[in-house]
Amino acid sequence: MNPCPPTLSIVCPMHDEAAALDAFFARLLPVLQASGESFEIVCINDGSRDATLQQLRALQPTLPGLRVIDLARNFGKEAALTCGLDHALGAAVIPIDADLQDPPELIPEMLRLWRSGFEVVLPQRVDRSSDGLLKRKTADWFYRLNNRISDAPLPVNVGDFRLMDRKVVDAVKRLPESHRFMKGLFAWVGFRQATIPYTRAPRSAGRTKFSGWRLWNLAIEGITSFSTAPLRIWTYLGSLVALVAFAYALFIIGRTLVLGSDLPGYASLITVVLFLGGVQLIGLGVIGEYLGRLYGEAKGRPVYIVREQFDSSDHAA
Repeated sequence: MNPCPPTLSIVCPMHDEAAALDAFFARLLPVLQASGESFEIVCINDGSRDATLQQLRALQPTLPGLRVIDLARNFGKEAALTCGLDHALGAAVIPIDADLQDPPELIPEMLRLWRSGFEVVLPQRVDRSSDGLLKRKTADWFYRLNNRISDAPLPVNVGDFRLMDRKVVDAVKRLPESHRFMKGLFAWVGFRQATIPYTRAPRSAGRTKFSGWRLWNLAIEGITSFSTAPLRIWTYLGSLVALVAFAYALFIIGRTLVLGSDLPGYASLITVVLFLGGVQLIGLGVIGEYLGRLYGEAKGRPVYIVREQFDSSDHAA
């Protein structure tokens, strides 16, 4: 344990970011040095297949505050971010991505607001024109839906890039779940917050690691982690379908008593059966999402496994 923890910890989850590292550190280091605060940079190599780890190791002799944590495989960004928070030592912690879409130049203002008494400082994207139209729209729909049904509403257009006081980080670390939607966990713990507006920039290099399918799964993770509303919705839908079926049965009985013959309708019968079958399968799928989460939590596996740690004092290749 460092006998004199730094004031600021920068936490950087990385997966195949070799092409972005030079530009990232060229922007980040002058900002940190100009702040006058003691700092460390905790980089988590999340199973990169390129030269990310080798480049980080090569930078350590010239960056005394650089710490590199190599995970045993690719566990995903939420796990890598959890690892970074577990290992960060600073009184304030700032997660940031290496793609420079979140500008390091906001750090001095974040520190100023932290010094003034805010325990969480949230840079908020007021302009996301660098993202595609579909991504902007789906993100907007997700925030609207999630904040209507969630127990922990998310700050709109706020990512993982934020400053957190040590007490906030310690609170997040006490949350035990292994399926981790970090934005939701950050929102759930609360604390006194301030917001800084900024414009989101394009990636400096490389390409995003979040495909549409991964973003969809992350959205499902977020909704099921902090709300049971989908289960209630299917309870209400099932009750409505049962009520409609009961009313239709009364209609058929009444028509038969009046006209003396039942209604023909093989096609309508098949349609109703298929509709109800589809409703039941979707309902089972919703229940399955929650059961799957319970199954994952019951196994009690660690969120991540560290293969090796490299401090700045260790320069061996």
